[in-house]
Amino acid sequence: MLRQNGPTNVYLALGPTDLRKSIDGLSLIVKQKFKLDPFSRSLFVFCNRNKDKIKILEWENSGFWLHYKRLEKNKFKWPDETTDTHICIDERSFRWLLDGLTINEESAHKPVKERLLI
Repeated sequence: MLRQNGPTNVYLALGPTDLRKSIDGLSLIVKQKFKLDPFSRSLFVFCNRNKDKIKILEWENSGFWLHYKRLEKNKFKWPDETTDTHICIDERSFRWLLDGLTINEESAHKPVKERLLI
């Protein structure tokens, strides 16, 4: 289960990932391509080419968690590819991504205009 008190970092793999990979394959990507420690207190998030499936690799004390989500309709608003292999985002942006928003939302709620209460 995703940590209650939140991970230290959330890393998104940029570009599509072959989601046939499981724990060993994804942890190799983290170690070799990202140059990060897959055993760290972080979430590593991967998306497929169609942007309708994600896998999340997470280390917890004595083993890995592998979370998987498949959307029945719609797509994740995954960041566009750049020359980088990954980006680090905060947990709030990650929740926005899971909820169908972009990670660059300015705020979760639209500004409210003042009104008089009668």
